[in-house]
Amino acid sequence: MTQLKLYYDLISQPSRAIYIFLKKNNILFEGKTLNLFQGDHYSSSFESINPFKRVPVIDDNGFILTESVAILRYICQTRPNIPDHYFPKDLKLQARVDEYLEWQHTNTRICCANYARQKVFDPLITGKSPNEKSIFNLEKKMINTLNELDQIWLKNKQFLCGDTLSIADILATCEIEQTKMSGFDPFVGRSALLQWKFRVQSFLNPYYDEAHNIIQEMYLKYNKIEKNLQSNL
Repeated sequence: MTQLKLYYDLISQPSRAIYIFLKKNNILFEGKTLNLFQGDHYSSSFESINPFKRVPVIDDNGFILTESVAILRYICQTRPNIPDHYFPKDLKLQARVDEYLEWQHTNTRICCANYARQKVFDPLITGKSPNEKSIFNLEKKMINTLNELDQIWLKNKQFLCGDTLSIADILATCEIEQTKMSGFDPFVGRSALLQWKFRVQSFLNPYYDEAHNIIQEMYLKYNKIEKNLQSNL
């Protein structure tokens, strides 16, 4: 059987989620790393694989899939010996996971991603300070989402969708961790969110920490350029 191919860059939150999931479940794959900062995803060779020019992407013996949620569902349903708690076969339990996966697109995903992009990635790429009003509004929306995760999604639960870890938890932690690149700590004052993060991290280690080493690397790069921008004011 041809080995699964994964096109990814660990700077990408969904890429980290897929990477962690594959590693944790001992699914062999051929890693095809891209450098998003260098624009590898805009190359004609990658565009022929994914015309949307985004990662992650899998190639499963010629079957190409481009969206992280779809990829995780597909792997859960096609690979043997994947523990049922990741994406349960029971339709009601499965619906709980899907409930979060639908909610996250306009909440955890967009809020954390937009904040990190404008606060960290844009200054690193352009060398220019972000618009403070825009950052303030993005942070306000993100804080509201983090509070809903802490106070609603995790109320009386060990994990987002119940008392066992699912693919929802993997996607969510990768999005939330992204905000730490700017020095923002999403877990301060949110005890349920913090304890949940520890549970997810402990369950998925050593692969969780391995995939998230890049967060500290990016924080150091951001901190350096932030100091330079401030000194030029």
